[in-house]
Amino acid sequence: PVSVLPTPTYFYGMKSEDEIFLDIEKGKTLVVRCQAFGDVDDKGMVTVFFELNGQPRRIKVPDRAHGASAAKARRKAEPGNEGHVGAPMPGVVSALAVAAGQAVKAGDVLLSIEAMKMETALHAERDGEIAEVLVKAGDQIDAKDLLIAFK
Repeated sequence: PVSVLPTPTYFYGMKSEDEIFLDIEKGKTLVVRCQAFGDVDDKGMVTVFFELNGQPRRIKVPDRAHGASAAKARRKAEPGNEGHVGAPMPGVVSALAVAAGQAVKAGDVLLSIEAMKMETALHAERDGEIAEVLVKAGDQIDAKDLLIAFK
């Protein structure tokens, strides 16, 4: 059996003191209890405090309760545009290796992204000069966000 979130939880999230039961396989059920929500930080993220099978946990998530104004939407990389370097997956920019105006060769590391405790380096696919770097270390990014533009 596949675990299914209750419809209201899927669409609206949980409120403080809400508790749900998720069957992940026969005989295995997760108990998730929402404890509290932190304040929105300068990156538009909010800390959610919850219990998973009685163990306290916390996670940072985008503040969707206040709409797109809480977190700035990024430009997307144009498909087929060789001058655009887009994010291959959502994550956090862990390190930048280039700056605007810098010349790079094919294969040079441009930046690193951390997602789910794994780090991925993005390499230049061609020689060129960096026109614009649209992110900084620590920025939260989504798939297909424009990260770097070549001249």
